[in-house]
Amino acid sequence: MGYQQTIDRVHSIAMTGQSAKAQDDMYKEAKSSYFDLPALDVSVAFPQATSASIFPPCTSDYYHFNDLLTPEEQAIRIKVRECMEKEVAPIMTKYWEKAEFPFEIIPKLGALSIAGGTIKGYGCPGLSITASAIIAAECARVDASCSTFILVHSSLAMLTIALCGSETQKQKYLPSLAQLNTVACWALTEPDYGSDASALKTTAIKVSGGWILEGQKRWIGNSTFADVLVIFARNTSTNQINGFIVKKDAPGLQATKIENKIGLRMVQNGDILLKKVFVPDEDRLPGVNSFQDTNKVLAVSRVMVAWQPIGISMGVYDMCHRYLKERKQFGAPLATFQINQQKLVQMLGNVQAMILVGWRLCKLYEKDKMTPGHASLGKSWITLRARETVSLGRELLGGNGILADFLVAKAFCDLEPIYTYEGTYDINTLVTGREITGVASFKPAASTQRSRL
Repeated sequence: MGYQQTIDRVHSIAMTGQSAKAQDDMYKEAKSSYFDLPALDVSVAFPQATSASIFPPCTSDYYHFNDLLTPEEQAIRIKVRECMEKEVAPIMTKYWEKAEFPFEIIPKLGALSIAGGTIKGYGCPGLSITASAIIAAECARVDASCSTFILVHSSLAMLTIALCGSETQKQKYLPSLAQLNTVACWALTEPDYGSDASALKTTAIKVSGGWILEGQKRWIGNSTFADVLVIFARNTSTNQINGFIVKKDAPGLQATKIENKIGLRMVQNGDILLKKVFVPDEDRLPGVNSFQDTNKVLAVSRVMVAWQPIGISMGVYDMCHRYLKERKQFGAPLATFQINQQKLVQMLGNVQAMILVGWRLCKLYEKDKMTPGHASLGKSWITLRARETVSLGRELLGGNGILADFLVAKAFCDLEPIYTYEGTYDINTLVTGREITGVASFKPAASTQRSRL
């Protein structure tokens, strides 16, 4: 019996009210004997090229950027690279496909002593911003989801506590977060306020002994399992933005996973609902008294985010470089074809330029010369070049360019949310545009006269 005939017969059975078992039996009859067999391992199905579970060596540092790093920064780079290639690369495709987070890697990342980045004291490593940027890139080179997990935890939540928290709060929360014994998230974005985050409407009402938070947050990475949630809300007395530390499972707090993402699938982005959540006075961040106070955190995190697409592009180039030498068509490796070499060199040139722009951003920050416009131009331009780079990689891998097993398809998808978060490409260009022209153009200009049309 053909499959369509079976479907028609099952429909007839359903209409006559016969049992579900009869329907199941009919479906089984239509299937082949091998229909439910597991997929072939990619190494068996496609033995000509090596999948990303065995990560390719780094060949993307063509201009020897490593020479610009201090010995400490070089050592951190090697340490993080080895961990990501050994511990994350073999499992990332499975977890990405399932859209689940690999919790078993948290202790391994904790052992690297990288959480807390530039924060000094409280068990944090006190790294240079360049070292922190290298960490973001090396994580993203193998898996952008892991890089985002660390960035949210370290460069947003922990840094907010370090820069805006009281001494008591720093001593209470940072040591455990630095060891990754506890995990943090950072909740600013709301369903109605993304690029326009300063207009957020989650409220904080002062009551005896603390505050009542009411509202909703969206797209909050790590939120479904975070032990510590840094929440921003509008003080109803001052109408200014304040910051609060909310603990996991606080009464009235709910965080649920956003489903059906096509990028950063391992990151557990969540919808947070705050229904009369009480926060004691001791957990209000005293250094957040307006939206402007978030800028000192966002200045660092925007640099870190600019380094994520650098790492993604490095990984894509490294994967394509190996693949073109392994994969053969028309009796020769793909690397021998001129058009493939041209695309590979274009990718390589992009990576070198992106690295140098990112490096210069770090140096400007270290010398206290980096402006919001500098950070926004870096983030927007680097993500644009990265989009081009991973698109070329997608072309070079042909059919395997749509399989997560060979990294490029996964990287292609993972780059899309990074192109958008921490300021979309368009918003970041407007930040720089405002700085160089002195004119803000975020809102449509008010019409001074009625149109004649």
